[in-house]
Amino acid sequence: MISTENLSALTTAGGHVLGSDGSKIGSVGQIYVDDQTSEPTWVTVKTGLFGTHESFAPLDSATQDGNDIVIAHSKDKVKDAPRVAPDGHLEPAEEERLYAYYGVGGRAGFAGTDRRADRDHETRGTVGHDTSGPTTDDAMTRSEEQLQVGTREEETGRARLRKYVVTENVTTTVPVQREEVRLEREPITDANRGNAMSGPAISEEEHEVILHEERPVVEKEAVPVERVRLDKETVTDEHTVTEEVRKENIDLDDDGRTRR
Repeated sequence: MISTENLSALTTAGGHVLGSDGSKIGSVGQIYVDDQTSEPTWVTVKTGLFGTHESFAPLDSATQDGNDIVIAHSKDKVKDAPRVAPDGHLEPAEEERLYAYYGVGGRAGFAGTDRRADRDHETRGTVGHDTSGPTTDDAMTRSEEQLQVGTREEETGRARLRKYVVTENVTTTVPVQREEVRLEREPITDANRGNAMSGPAISEEEHEVILHEERPVVEKEAVPVERVRLDKETVTDEHTVTEEVRKENIDLDDDGRTRR
């Protein structure tokens, strides 16, 4: 059982509520004490995104481990507990629902449970009275909205690789050779006189030379030139969010003199 002397420390030290198997369920929210005995009875566990949801868990068999509270129930059990608004006071019907859910014994004829983790446990009367409703206690609660900003991942587009064929003209120069006929004349000399006089003196003759030339020959071959693939990288940008939030202010009206 957790002692009443440690209530304020548990709610201000940023401790956590641990399940029966030692797993973390959430952070400590509010501790509710019994109206009659002032014994710690319930603790709210902050769960969900930014700790915006509070679930009730019983402290009947709970123990304290430093700034943490270890309860006798599992994480799933606490998260599935009946939804009760953590408004600072448990009505008898609300507490009965929680007792029935957790299977722990309630008190017959109790008057409800009050949250008193952040003030001392001395009983004192209420100073003054409420003019706008029934008198509750000696304090007025001031609340304000706080901006909770998170992120979610959305699909913004898709990229794909597509291969297609284009045709382009390629011009290149290749050297080619060709044979041309050239007429050579040489005078009659003693060296060639014999060949010149070997035939008839006067005759008709033909002499033929075959000419050659090179022509370009084009062949095409498909060869791999590179590999292309898709990859992703994460880039972090800063996005400024502007939103209106409301907050309550409390003024002191002292005999016509208003002081904040």
